Amino acid sequence: MKLKKPKFWDYKNPNLISNILYPLSKIVDWYNSTKKKGLKVDGIRTICIGNIYLGGTGKTSLSIELKKILDQQKVKTCFIKKNYIDQSDEQQLLKKYGHVIVDKSRLNALKTALNLKFKVAIFDDGLQDNRINYDLMFACFNKKNLIGNGRIIPSGPLRESLDKIKIYKNIFLIGNNEKLTKNFLKKYKNINLFQSSYELKNNKSFNKTKKYIVFSGIGNHQSFIDMLIKNNFNIIKNFEFPDHYQYKEYEIKKILNIAKEIKADVVTTEKDFMRLTSKFLNKIKIAKIRLKINKVHKIKKLLNEIL
Repeated sequence: MKLKKPKFWDYKNPNLISNILYPLSKIVDWYNSTKKKGLKVDGIRTICIGNIYLGGTGKTSLSIELKKILDQQKVKTCFIKKNYIDQSDEQQLLKKYGHVIVDKSRLNALKTALNLKFKVAIFDDGLQDNRINYDLMFACFNKKNLIGNGRIIPSGPLRESLDKIKIYKNIFLIGNNEKLTKNFLKKYKNINLFQSSYELKNNKSFNKTKKYIVFSGIGNHQSFIDMLIKNNFNIIKNFEFPDHYQYKEYEIKKILNIAKEIKADVVTTEKDFMRLTSKFLNKIKIAKIRLKINKVHKIKKLLNEIL
């Protein structure tokens, strides 16, 4: 069973549970420090979009936007995803925008991309995969959570030390135009900082005079809610499930019954919609989201440097 991330991960300061788990975090940090630098594969350029904060940072959305930029430049580009059974929703979403290579080994997937004569491979996740030396790396952070309590798992939400920012160099802050309350980047010099925000592509297809019930099983449910509120949705109830959650029929029926009682429409994300059985598809609306990148010319310049 998939579990939601612990609430204490996002507390401003570490609590008792975090302190108890802290020794385990030091072991994880030590293990990460033993990883050696990966291989660089000649003949193809590699871009990795990952995160340090575990989950819900907009990696897939950013992967899609970078693919669009490269498509405009007529660069033959594919996506690469590691084969996790519970992430078929992200694989299906990426397939709407291009060729997706899925393999248990990212390195094997990259070799497949090379054989298929792709010029660029965009990795949706994989910053911590030490088998590949990427040409360009982006670390994504959600503006709402940033770094949580600042500790490494299981004491906090970080996959590895924040000091890896010095290696990744390119940092994306993604969200709903929230004002930052903590400048966790101020000690890092010579990094490229990018801002982006979520936009509702099909905003005009929704009747804002209606009531809405919202559900999702994504990495950051609250950011989804905030985006809908920003677009004037009248949200009566919302239901949060774990990331990549496989919905049970009775759970969706329960949500639909509540919506019927209060005469509300039900809305969810594209990724969640892909995990629903066909019997529910005509009863639930999709909020189609895209990522708007500020100062996109700076991204184009970075991409051109590796091509």
